[in-house]
Amino acid sequence: MNTRVKRLALPLGGAIAATSMIGATLVTSANAAAAPAKKTVSLASASEARNIAGYWTANSGANLKAAAQYTDNAQVSGKVKLGGGDAAPDGKAGVVPPIGQEKVTPTKVKNINLPKTIGKVFFTVGDKEYWCSASSIQSKYHNLVATAGHCVFDEGIQNGALDNWVFIPGYYQGKAPWGIYVGKAAYTHYDLAVYEDFDSDYAFVTVYNGIAVGGRTAVSKETYDAWNGYKFIDETEISAQDYQKLVDEFGEKAPVKTVPTGSEKIVPWSTKKSDKVEVRFKEVTKDEYDKAPDHGENFSKAKWKSFPWVKAEVVTKEQYDAYSGPGYKKIVDSAYTIQHYFLKYKAEVTSGTKYIKLTYVVESYKDAGRLGDNVGGQGFTWNQKVGQPVYIFGYPAAPHPDGDKAFTGYTPKWCYGKTFAAAPAAAFKAEAQIGLKCSMTAGSSGGPWILKYSSTKRLGYINGVTSLIGDADANGRIDFSTSPYFDSETYAIYKSAANLWSGSIVAKDGSLVTKA
Repeated sequence: MNTRVKRLALPLGGAIAATSMIGATLVTSANAAAAPAKKTVSLASASEARNIAGYWTANSGANLKAAAQYTDNAQVSGKVKLGGGDAAPDGKAGVVPPIGQEKVTPTKVKNINLPKTIGKVFFTVGDKEYWCSASSIQSKYHNLVATAGHCVFDEGIQNGALDNWVFIPGYYQGKAPWGIYVGKAAYTHYDLAVYEDFDSDYAFVTVYNGIAVGGRTAVSKETYDAWNGYKFIDETEISAQDYQKLVDEFGEKAPVKTVPTGSEKIVPWSTKKSDKVEVRFKEVTKDEYDKAPDHGENFSKAKWKSFPWVKAEVVTKEQYDAYSGPGYKKIVDSAYTIQHYFLKYKAEVTSGTKYIKLTYVVESYKDAGRLGDNVGGQGFTWNQKVGQPVYIFGYPAAPHPDGDKAFTGYTPKWCYGKTFAAAPAAAFKAEAQIGLKCSMTAGSSGGPWILKYSSTKRLGYINGVTSLIGDADANGRIDFSTSPYFDSETYAIYKSAANLWSGSIVAKDGSLVTKA
Protein backbone atom coordinates (compact mmCIF):
# COMPACT_ATOMS: atom_id res chain seq x y z
CA MET A 1 0.00 0.00 0.00
CA ASN A 2 1.42 3.41 -0.80
CA THR A 3 2.09 5.71 2.13
CA ARG A 4 -0.56 8.20 1.11
CA VAL A 5 -3.38 5.66 1.31
CA LYS A 6 -2.13 4.59 4.72
CA ARG A 7 -2.25 8.17 5.90
CA LEU A 8 -5.80 8.83 4.70
CA ALA A 9 -7.36 5.50 5.63
CA LEU A 10 -9.60 5.51 8.70
CA PRO A 11 -9.94 1.79 9.62
CA LEU A 12 -13.36 0.53 10.60
CA GLY A 13 -11.85 -2.22 12.73
CA GLY A 14 -12.32 -5.96 12.50
CA ALA A 15 -10.72 -8.29 10.00
CA ILE A 16 -11.59 -9.90 6.70
CA ALA A 17 -11.31 -13.66 6.71
CA ALA A 18 -8.94 -15.15 4.19
CA THR A 19 -11.51 -17.74 3.14
CA SER A 20 -13.16 -17.54 -0.27
CA MET A 21 -16.61 -16.11 -0.78
CA ILE A 22 -17.11 -18.29 -3.86
CA GLY A 23 -15.94 -21.70 -2.80
CA ALA A 24 -12.18 -21.99 -3.28
CA THR A 25 -11.94 -19.75 -6.33
CA LEU A 26 -10.17 -16.81 -4.71
CA VAL A 27 -6.46 -16.34 -4.31
CA THR A 28 -6.01 -14.07 -1.31
CA SER A 29 -3.18 -11.86 -0.17
CA ALA A 30 -1.87 -11.70 3.35
CA ASN A 31 -2.02 -7.92 3.12
CA ALA A 32 -5.78 -8.12 2.49
CA ALA A 33 -6.44 -9.47 5.97
CA ALA A 34 -6.82 -6.03 7.54
CA ALA A 35 -10.12 -4.36 6.74
CA PRO A 36 -9.76 -1.13 4.72
CA ALA A 37 -11.72 1.99 5.47
CA LYS A 38 -14.74 1.19 3.33
CA LYS A 39 -17.82 3.29 2.74
CA THR A 40 -21.18 1.58 2.26
CA VAL A 41 -24.48 3.18 1.34
CA SER A 42 -27.94 1.79 0.68
CA LEU A 43 -29.16 2.76 -2.79
CA ALA A 44 -32.72 1.44 -2.62
CA SER A 45 -34.99 -0.74 -0.50
CA ALA A 46 -37.37 -3.05 -2.36
CA SER A 47 -40.17 -0.49 -2.14
CA GLU A 48 -37.87 2.32 -3.29
CA ALA A 49 -36.69 0.12 -6.15
CA ARG A 50 -40.29 0.04 -7.38
CA ASN A 51 -40.30 3.80 -7.87
CA ILE A 52 -36.83 3.83 -9.39
CA ALA A 53 -37.80 1.16 -11.93
CA GLY A 54 -40.94 3.11 -12.81
CA TYR A 55 -38.91 6.30 -13.22
CA TRP A 56 -36.80 4.75 -15.98
CA THR A 57 -39.47 2.63 -17.71
CA ALA A 58 -42.22 5.27 -17.80
CA ASN A 59 -43.20 6.78 -21.13
CA SER A 60 -41.28 4.20 -23.16
CA GLY A 61 -38.01 5.01 -21.42
CA ALA A 62 -38.16 8.77 -22.02
CA ASN A 63 -35.85 9.49 -19.08
CA LEU A 64 -33.30 6.97 -20.34
CA LYS A 65 -33.24 8.69 -23.71
CA ALA A 66 -32.93 12.12 -22.06
CA ALA A 67 -29.82 11.15 -20.05
CA ALA A 68 -26.46 12.75 -20.87
CA GLN A 69 -22.93 11.48 -20.23
CA TYR A 70 -21.70 12.26 -16.72
CA THR A 71 -18.39 14.07 -16.51
CA ASP A 72 -18.21 15.27 -12.88
CA ASN A 73 -15.38 17.45 -14.25
CA ALA A 74 -13.23 14.28 -14.35
CA GLN A 75 -10.88 15.62 -17.00
CA VAL A 76 -7.26 16.53 -16.42
CA SER A 77 -6.72 19.96 -17.96
CA GLY A 78 -3.67 21.36 -19.73
CA LYS A 79 -0.57 19.63 -20.99
CA VAL A 80 0.52 16.86 -18.64
CA LYS A 81 3.46 14.51 -18.36
CA LEU A 82 2.65 10.82 -18.58
CA GLY A 83 4.18 8.59 -15.92
CA GLY A 84 5.69 9.37 -12.56
CA GLY A 85 2.95 8.16 -10.21
CA ASP A 86 3.50 5.65 -7.42
CA ALA A 87 1.01 2.92 -8.39
CA ALA A 88 2.48 -0.36 -7.14
CA PRO A 89 1.42 -3.67 -5.56
CA ASP A 90 1.02 -3.82 -1.80
CA GLY A 91 1.17 -7.62 -1.63
CA LYS A 92 0.77 -10.76 -3.67
CA ALA A 93 -1.27 -10.71 -6.86
CA GLY A 94 -4.63 -12.47 -6.80
CA VAL A 95 -7.42 -13.39 -9.18
CA VAL A 96 -11.11 -14.28 -9.11
CA PRO A 97 -12.17 -16.20 -12.27
CA PRO A 98 -15.07 -14.90 -14.41
CA ILE A 99 -18.50 -16.42 -13.92
CA GLY A 100 -18.58 -19.95 -15.29
CA GLN A 101 -14.88 -20.04 -16.15
CA GLU A 102 -11.93 -21.53 -14.31
CA LYS A 103 -9.41 -19.87 -16.58
CA VAL A 104 -9.44 -17.46 -19.51
CA THR A 105 -6.82 -17.53 -22.26
CA PRO A 106 -6.28 -14.05 -23.70
CA THR A 107 -6.62 -13.47 -27.44
CA LYS A 108 -5.54 -10.59 -29.63
CA VAL A 109 -7.45 -10.29 -32.90
CA LYS A 110 -8.22 -7.50 -35.34
CA ASN A 111 -11.98 -7.59 -34.78
CA ILE A 112 -12.79 -7.50 -31.10
CA ASN A 113 -16.00 -9.08 -29.85
CA LEU A 114 -17.41 -6.72 -27.24
CA PRO A 115 -18.19 -8.12 -23.78
CA LYS A 116 -21.84 -8.88 -22.99
CA THR A 117 -21.13 -7.70 -19.47
CA ILE A 118 -20.72 -4.00 -20.25
CA GLY A 119 -23.49 -1.44 -20.17
CA LYS A 120 -24.51 1.89 -18.74
CA VAL A 121 -25.42 2.96 -15.24
CA PHE A 122 -28.13 5.61 -15.10
CA PHE A 123 -28.80 7.99 -12.20
CA THR A 124 -30.06 11.47 -11.45
CA VAL A 125 -28.39 14.57 -10.04
CA GLY A 126 -31.09 17.01 -9.04
CA ASP A 127 -33.65 16.95 -11.85
CA LYS A 128 -31.25 15.84 -14.58
CA GLU A 129 -30.52 12.33 -15.85
CA TYR A 130 -26.98 11.08 -16.47
CA TRP A 131 -25.10 7.90 -17.32
CA CYS A 132 -21.66 6.30 -16.95
CA SER A 133 -20.12 3.07 -18.22
CA ALA A 134 -19.88 -0.12 -16.11
CA SER A 135 -19.63 -3.92 -16.20
CA SER A 136 -21.04 -6.99 -14.53
CA ILE A 137 -18.39 -8.71 -12.41
CA GLN A 138 -18.11 -12.06 -10.62
CA SER A 139 -19.82 -12.41 -7.23
CA LYS A 140 -21.32 -15.13 -5.05
CA TYR A 141 -24.91 -14.31 -6.06
CA HIS A 142 -24.14 -13.11 -9.62
CA ASN A 143 -25.44 -9.63 -8.78
CA LEU A 144 -22.48 -7.21 -8.80
CA VAL A 145 -21.51 -4.22 -10.95
CA ALA A 146 -18.10 -2.53 -11.14
CA THR A 147 -17.85 1.15 -12.09
CA ALA A 148 -16.12 4.40 -11.13
CA GLY A 149 -16.73 5.67 -7.61
CA HIS A 150 -17.72 9.11 -8.88
CA CYS A 151 -20.53 7.42 -10.87
CA VAL A 152 -22.11 6.25 -7.61
CA PHE A 153 -20.98 8.39 -4.68
CA ASP A 154 -21.44 12.09 -4.03
CA GLU A 155 -20.81 13.13 -0.45
CA GLY A 156 -22.53 16.46 -1.11
CA ILE A 157 -26.01 14.89 -1.26
CA GLN A 158 -28.21 13.43 1.43
CA ASN A 159 -27.06 9.82 1.79
CA GLY A 160 -23.79 10.18 -0.09
CA ALA A 161 -25.03 8.36 -3.20
CA LEU A 162 -26.50 9.42 -6.53
CA ASP A 163 -30.26 8.92 -6.92
CA ASN A 164 -32.35 6.52 -9.04
CA TRP A 165 -29.33 4.30 -9.76
CA VAL A 166 -29.75 1.42 -12.24
CA PHE A 167 -27.49 -0.70 -14.47
CA ILE A 168 -28.55 -1.70 -17.98
CA PRO A 169 -26.21 -4.13 -19.75
CA GLY A 170 -26.20 -3.83 -23.53
CA TYR A 171 -28.23 -0.61 -23.40
CA TYR A 172 -29.02 0.92 -26.80
CA GLN A 173 -31.29 3.93 -27.41
CA GLY A 174 -33.93 3.15 -24.81
CA LYS A 175 -33.68 -0.63 -25.14
CA ALA A 176 -32.72 -2.94 -22.27
CA PRO A 177 -32.16 -6.35 -23.90
CA TRP A 178 -31.34 -8.14 -20.63
CA GLY A 179 -33.44 -6.06 -18.26
CA ILE A 180 -32.96 -3.17 -15.86
CA TYR A 181 -31.09 -3.80 -12.60
CA VAL A 182 -31.81 -1.45 -9.71
CA GLY A 183 -28.90 -0.83 -7.34
CA LYS A 184 -29.36 -2.10 -3.78
CA ALA A 185 -26.10 -1.19 -1.99
CA ALA A 186 -22.79 0.38 -3.02
CA TYR A 187 -19.26 -0.03 -1.68
CA THR A 188 -16.17 2.12 -2.13
CA HIS A 189 -13.14 3.29 -0.21
CA TYR A 190 -13.68 5.86 2.53
CA ASP A 191 -11.08 8.14 0.91
CA LEU A 192 -13.14 8.47 -2.28
CA ALA A 193 -16.49 8.90 -0.57
CA VAL A 194 -15.32 11.46 1.99
CA TYR A 195 -12.17 13.08 0.61
CA GLU A 196 -12.89 12.70 -3.14
CA ASP A 197 -9.52 10.99 -3.47
CA PHE A 198 -9.47 9.52 -6.98
CA ASP A 199 -6.78 6.99 -6.05
CA SER A 200 -9.83 5.08 -4.79
CA ASP A 201 -12.23 6.06 -7.59
CA TYR A 202 -14.00 2.70 -7.85
CA ALA A 203 -17.29 1.27 -6.65
CA PHE A 204 -18.91 -2.15 -6.46
CA VAL A 205 -22.71 -2.18 -6.49
CA THR A 206 -25.02 -5.06 -5.67
CA VAL A 207 -28.16 -5.03 -7.81
CA TYR A 208 -31.59 -6.64 -7.53
CA ASN A 209 -32.72 -9.18 -10.10
CA GLY A 210 -33.42 -7.51 -13.41
CA ILE A 211 -36.87 -6.39 -14.44
CA ALA A 212 -38.33 -6.47 -17.93
CA VAL A 213 -41.54 -4.81 -19.06
CA GLY A 214 -44.15 -7.52 -19.49
CA GLY A 215 -46.88 -5.43 -21.10
CA ARG A 216 -49.67 -2.96 -20.39
CA THR A 217 -53.18 -3.94 -19.32
CA ALA A 218 -56.45 -2.03 -18.82
CA VAL A 219 -57.73 -2.72 -15.29
CA SER A 220 -60.39 -1.57 -12.86
CA LYS A 221 -59.83 1.54 -10.79
CA GLU A 222 -59.49 -0.60 -7.67
CA THR A 223 -56.67 -2.63 -9.24
CA TYR A 224 -55.12 0.57 -10.56
CA ASP A 225 -55.12 2.23 -7.14
CA ALA A 226 -53.47 -0.80 -5.53
CA TRP A 227 -50.88 -1.33 -8.26
CA ASN A 228 -47.21 -1.08 -7.25
CA GLY A 229 -45.47 -0.06 -10.41
CA TYR A 230 -45.78 2.26 -13.37
CA LYS A 231 -49.39 3.14 -14.23
CA PHE A 232 -51.25 5.84 -16.11
CA ILE A 233 -54.76 6.92 -17.09
CA ASP A 234 -55.54 7.04 -20.78
CA GLU A 235 -58.12 9.73 -21.63
CA THR A 236 -60.33 9.47 -24.70
CA GLU A 237 -62.92 12.01 -25.79
CA ILE A 238 -66.37 10.47 -26.31
CA SER A 239 -69.84 11.72 -27.25
CA ALA A 240 -72.39 12.98 -24.72
CA GLN A 241 -74.51 9.91 -25.48
CA ASP A 242 -71.64 7.47 -24.75
CA TYR A 243 -70.85 9.41 -21.60
CA GLN A 244 -74.44 9.04 -20.39
CA LYS A 245 -74.43 5.31 -21.16
CA LEU A 246 -71.40 4.80 -18.92
CA VAL A 247 -72.98 6.88 -16.14
CA ASP A 248 -76.19 4.85 -16.41
CA GLU A 249 -74.19 1.59 -16.26
CA PHE A 250 -71.71 2.38 -13.47
CA GLY A 251 -73.27 5.29 -11.59
CA GLU A 252 -70.80 7.22 -9.41
CA LYS A 253 -68.03 4.76 -10.29
CA ALA A 254 -68.30 5.42 -14.01
CA PRO A 255 -64.79 5.80 -15.55
CA VAL A 256 -65.59 9.22 -17.00
CA LYS A 257 -65.09 12.90 -16.39
CA THR A 258 -66.19 16.17 -17.95
CA VAL A 259 -63.98 19.09 -18.91
CA PRO A 260 -65.49 22.54 -19.42
CA THR A 261 -64.45 24.09 -22.70
CA GLY A 262 -64.88 27.53 -24.11
CA SER A 263 -63.42 30.34 -26.14
CA GLU A 264 -63.49 34.09 -26.01
CA LYS A 265 -63.44 36.91 -28.53
CA ILE A 266 -62.56 40.40 -27.27
CA VAL A 267 -65.25 42.92 -28.26
CA PRO A 268 -65.41 46.74 -28.01
CA TRP A 269 -65.96 48.10 -24.52
CA SER A 270 -69.22 49.68 -25.70
CA THR A 271 -70.75 46.24 -26.38
CA LYS A 272 -73.68 45.62 -24.06
CA LYS A 273 -73.47 42.81 -21.56
CA SER A 274 -75.54 39.74 -22.37
CA ASP A 275 -75.58 36.00 -21.78
CA LYS A 276 -72.60 35.72 -24.13
CA VAL A 277 -70.76 38.97 -23.38
CA GLU A 278 -68.83 39.02 -20.11
CA VAL A 279 -66.47 41.36 -18.30
CA ARG A 280 -63.12 39.68 -17.78
CA PHE A 281 -59.79 40.56 -16.17
CA LYS A 282 -56.22 40.09 -17.28
CA GLU A 283 -52.88 40.69 -15.61
CA VAL A 284 -50.60 42.69 -17.91
CA THR A 285 -47.14 44.20 -17.82
CA LYS A 286 -46.59 47.74 -16.52
CA ASP A 287 -45.95 48.92 -20.07
CA GLU A 288 -49.21 47.40 -21.31
CA TYR A 289 -51.03 48.97 -18.38
CA ASP A 290 -49.51 52.41 -19.02
CA LYS A 291 -50.32 52.19 -22.73
CA ALA A 292 -53.97 51.27 -22.24
CA PRO A 293 -55.89 53.85 -24.36
CA ASP A 294 -58.19 55.20 -21.67
CA HIS A 295 -58.13 53.86 -18.13
CA GLY A 296 -61.22 55.82 -17.22
CA GLU A 297 -63.18 54.28 -20.06
CA ASN A 298 -61.84 50.78 -19.60
CA PHE A 299 -62.71 50.48 -15.96
CA SER A 300 -64.18 52.48 -13.13
CA LYS A 301 -62.16 52.42 -9.91
CA ALA A 302 -65.20 53.56 -7.96
CA LYS A 303 -67.22 50.64 -9.20
CA TRP A 304 -64.46 48.07 -8.73
CA LYS A 305 -62.98 49.06 -5.40
CA SER A 306 -62.84 45.44 -4.25
CA PHE A 307 -60.51 44.56 -7.13
CA PRO A 308 -56.99 46.00 -6.71
CA TRP A 309 -55.96 47.04 -10.20
CA VAL A 310 -52.41 47.70 -9.06
CA LYS A 311 -51.27 45.38 -6.32
CA ALA A 312 -47.84 45.48 -4.67
CA GLU A 313 -46.65 42.13 -3.31
CA VAL A 314 -43.72 41.88 -0.89
CA VAL A 315 -41.66 38.73 -1.50
CA THR A 316 -38.40 37.11 -0.41
CA LYS A 317 -35.18 37.67 -2.37
CA GLU A 318 -35.36 34.08 -3.66
CA GLN A 319 -38.94 34.60 -4.91
CA TYR A 320 -37.92 37.97 -6.38
CA ASP A 321 -34.97 36.47 -8.30
CA ALA A 322 -37.00 33.50 -9.54
CA TYR A 323 -40.08 35.46 -10.66
CA SER A 324 -40.53 35.68 -14.46
CA GLY A 325 -44.19 36.72 -14.78
CA PRO A 326 -45.67 39.97 -16.13
CA GLY A 327 -45.43 41.80 -12.78
CA TYR A 328 -43.04 44.72 -12.33
CA LYS A 329 -40.10 43.93 -10.01
CA LYS A 330 -38.93 46.76 -7.80
CA ILE A 331 -36.92 47.16 -4.59
CA VAL A 332 -38.63 49.66 -2.29
CA ASP A 333 -36.88 50.66 0.96
CA SER A 334 -34.82 47.45 0.87
CA ALA A 335 -38.02 45.39 0.42
CA TYR A 336 -38.37 43.12 -2.61
CA THR A 337 -41.71 43.85 -4.27
CA ILE A 338 -43.58 42.73 -7.36
CA GLN A 339 -46.27 45.11 -8.62
CA HIS A 340 -49.13 43.46 -10.48
CA TYR A 341 -51.18 45.41 -13.05
CA PHE A 342 -54.63 44.40 -14.30
CA LEU A 343 -56.93 45.52 -17.07
CA LYS A 344 -60.61 44.82 -17.54
CA TYR A 345 -62.11 43.93 -20.90
CA LYS A 346 -65.28 42.56 -22.50
CA ALA A 347 -65.41 39.32 -24.41
CA GLU A 348 -67.95 37.25 -26.24
CA VAL A 349 -67.75 33.84 -24.60
CA THR A 350 -68.85 30.50 -25.92
CA SER A 351 -68.94 27.55 -23.53
CA GLY A 352 -69.15 23.83 -23.89
CA THR A 353 -68.24 20.50 -22.33
CA LYS A 354 -65.85 17.72 -23.29
CA TYR A 355 -66.81 14.20 -22.30
CA ILE A 356 -63.86 11.99 -21.40
CA LYS A 357 -63.63 8.23 -20.90
CA LEU A 358 -60.94 7.08 -18.46
CA THR A 359 -59.03 3.87 -19.07
CA TYR A 360 -56.85 2.71 -16.15
CA VAL A 361 -53.65 1.10 -17.43
CA VAL A 362 -50.95 -0.73 -15.46
CA GLU A 363 -47.55 -1.86 -16.67
CA SER A 364 -46.59 -5.33 -15.52
CA TYR A 365 -43.06 -6.59 -15.10
CA LYS A 366 -41.20 -9.86 -15.46
CA ASP A 367 -38.34 -11.00 -13.28
CA ALA A 368 -35.42 -11.01 -15.72
CA GLY A 369 -33.26 -13.05 -13.34
CA ARG A 370 -29.81 -12.42 -11.95
CA LEU A 371 -27.39 -10.17 -13.77
CA GLY A 372 -24.54 -12.65 -13.96
CA ASP A 373 -26.80 -15.46 -15.15
CA ASN A 374 -27.92 -13.30 -18.09
CA VAL A 375 -24.71 -11.63 -19.27
CA GLY A 376 -21.97 -13.34 -17.32
CA GLY A 377 -19.48 -11.56 -15.12
CA GLN A 378 -15.86 -10.56 -15.62
CA GLY A 379 -13.22 -11.91 -13.30
CA PHE A 380 -11.37 -9.68 -10.85
CA THR A 381 -7.65 -9.26 -10.25
CA TRP A 382 -5.47 -7.08 -8.04
CA ASN A 383 -1.81 -6.28 -7.30
CA GLN A 384 -0.91 -6.83 -10.93
CA LYS A 385 2.37 -5.55 -12.36
CA VAL A 386 2.07 -2.19 -14.12
CA GLY A 387 2.92 -2.39 -17.83
CA GLN A 388 0.72 -5.29 -18.87
CA PRO A 389 -1.64 -5.00 -21.88
CA VAL A 390 -5.32 -4.35 -21.16
CA TYR A 391 -8.51 -3.55 -23.02
CA ILE A 392 -10.67 -0.61 -21.93
CA PHE A 393 -14.36 -0.63 -22.84
CA GLY A 394 -16.82 2.23 -22.47
CA TYR A 395 -19.46 4.48 -24.01
CA PRO A 396 -17.67 7.74 -24.94
CA ALA A 397 -19.99 10.53 -26.07
CA ALA A 398 -18.64 14.02 -25.37
CA PRO A 399 -16.70 15.95 -28.02
CA HIS A 400 -12.95 16.37 -27.81
CA PRO A 401 -11.73 19.71 -26.39
CA ASP A 402 -11.27 20.99 -29.96
CA GLY A 403 -15.01 20.45 -30.61
CA ASP A 404 -14.75 17.35 -32.77
CA LYS A 405 -17.48 14.88 -31.80
CA ALA A 406 -16.01 11.52 -32.69
CA PHE A 407 -18.38 9.43 -30.58
CA THR A 408 -22.15 9.19 -30.12
CA GLY A 409 -22.41 7.27 -26.84
CA TYR A 410 -24.83 4.84 -28.49
CA THR A 411 -22.42 1.94 -28.86
CA PRO A 412 -19.43 0.84 -26.78
CA LYS A 413 -15.86 1.47 -27.95
CA TRP A 414 -12.51 0.08 -26.86
CA CYS A 415 -8.84 0.92 -26.44
CA TYR A 416 -5.88 -1.46 -26.11
CA GLY A 417 -2.35 -1.03 -24.87
CA LYS A 418 0.10 -1.39 -22.02
CA THR A 419 -0.56 0.41 -18.76
CA PHE A 420 1.85 2.88 -17.18
CA ALA A 421 2.07 4.65 -13.84
CA ALA A 422 -0.01 7.78 -14.38
CA ALA A 423 1.34 11.19 -13.41
CA PRO A 424 -0.14 12.72 -10.24
CA ALA A 425 -3.27 14.87 -10.75
CA ALA A 426 -3.40 17.22 -7.78
CA ALA A 427 -6.93 18.48 -8.52
CA PHE A 428 -8.21 14.94 -7.95
CA LYS A 429 -5.79 13.94 -5.17
CA ALA A 430 -4.66 11.20 -7.55
CA GLU A 431 -1.09 10.00 -6.95
CA ALA A 432 -1.30 6.24 -7.49
CA GLN A 433 -3.30 5.66 -10.67
CA ILE A 434 -2.41 3.73 -13.81
CA GLY A 435 -2.86 5.12 -17.30
CA LEU A 436 -3.37 4.00 -20.88
CA LYS A 437 -3.16 5.85 -24.18
CA CYS A 438 -6.79 6.13 -25.27
CA SER A 439 -8.96 8.61 -27.17
CA MET A 440 -12.29 7.86 -25.44
CA THR A 441 -14.01 11.02 -24.17
CA ALA A 442 -16.48 11.67 -21.33
CA GLY A 443 -19.11 8.94 -21.03
CA SER A 444 -16.42 6.28 -20.74
CA SER A 445 -16.09 6.87 -16.96
CA GLY A 446 -16.58 3.63 -15.05
CA GLY A 447 -15.84 1.40 -18.02
CA PRO A 448 -13.86 -1.77 -17.20
CA TRP A 449 -10.13 -2.25 -17.76
CA ILE A 450 -9.86 -5.95 -18.60
CA LEU A 451 -6.63 -7.90 -18.31
CA LYS A 452 -6.11 -11.12 -20.33
CA TYR A 453 -9.31 -10.55 -22.33
CA SER A 454 -10.55 -13.41 -24.49
CA SER A 455 -12.42 -12.11 -27.53
CA THR A 456 -13.84 -15.61 -28.05
CA LYS A 457 -15.29 -15.96 -24.56
CA ARG A 458 -15.77 -12.18 -24.15
CA LEU A 459 -14.33 -12.50 -20.66
CA GLY A 460 -11.21 -11.56 -18.75
CA TYR A 461 -10.22 -10.00 -15.42
CA ILE A 462 -11.20 -6.47 -14.39
CA ASN A 463 -8.06 -4.70 -13.24
CA GLY A 464 -9.36 -1.13 -13.20
CA VAL A 465 -12.17 1.25 -14.16
CA THR A 466 -11.91 4.49 -16.11
CA SER A 467 -11.53 7.36 -13.69
CA LEU A 468 -9.97 10.38 -15.44
CA ILE A 469 -9.33 11.37 -19.04
CA GLY A 470 -6.97 13.98 -20.42
CA ASP A 471 -5.06 15.63 -23.23
CA ALA A 472 -1.38 14.98 -22.56
CA ASP A 473 0.05 17.19 -25.34
CA ALA A 474 -2.61 19.95 -25.16
CA ASN A 475 -3.53 19.61 -28.84
CA GLY A 476 -7.29 19.59 -28.20
CA ARG A 477 -7.66 15.80 -28.37
CA ILE A 478 -8.25 13.40 -25.48
CA ASP A 479 -5.37 10.94 -25.63
CA PHE A 480 -5.22 9.06 -22.32
CA SER A 481 -7.38 7.53 -19.61
CA THR A 482 -6.55 6.61 -16.03
CA SER A 483 -7.78 4.10 -13.47
CA PRO A 484 -7.22 3.67 -9.74
CA TYR A 485 -4.64 0.95 -9.12
CA PHE A 486 -6.37 -2.17 -7.81
CA ASP A 487 -4.50 -3.36 -4.72
CA SER A 488 -5.30 -5.47 -1.66
CA GLU A 489 -7.62 -2.81 -0.25
CA THR A 490 -9.58 -2.79 -3.50
CA TYR A 491 -9.90 -6.56 -3.27
CA ALA A 492 -11.13 -6.39 0.33
CA ILE A 493 -13.84 -3.88 -0.58
CA TYR A 494 -14.79 -5.94 -3.63
CA LYS A 495 -15.00 -9.05 -1.44
CA SER A 496 -17.38 -7.32 0.99
CA ALA A 497 -19.73 -6.37 -1.83
CA ALA A 498 -19.47 -9.70 -3.64
CA ASN A 499 -20.86 -11.70 -0.72
CA LEU A 500 -24.27 -9.98 -0.50
CA TRP A 501 -27.58 -11.36 -1.69
CA SER A 502 -30.16 -8.99 -3.21
CA GLY A 503 -33.09 -10.96 -4.70
CA SER A 504 -36.11 -10.14 -6.84
CA ILE A 505 -38.31 -7.04 -6.75
CA VAL A 506 -41.08 -8.44 -8.98
CA ALA A 507 -44.19 -9.91 -7.32
CA LYS A 508 -46.10 -12.91 -8.70
CA ASP A 509 -48.82 -10.70 -10.19
CA GLY A 510 -46.28 -8.69 -12.19
CA SER A 511 -46.28 -5.72 -9.84
CA LEU A 512 -43.24 -4.67 -7.84
CA VAL A 513 -42.82 -5.78 -4.26
CA THR A 514 -43.28 -3.30 -1.45
CA LYS A 515 -41.16 -4.90 1.27
CA ALA A 516 -37.49 -5.79 1.44
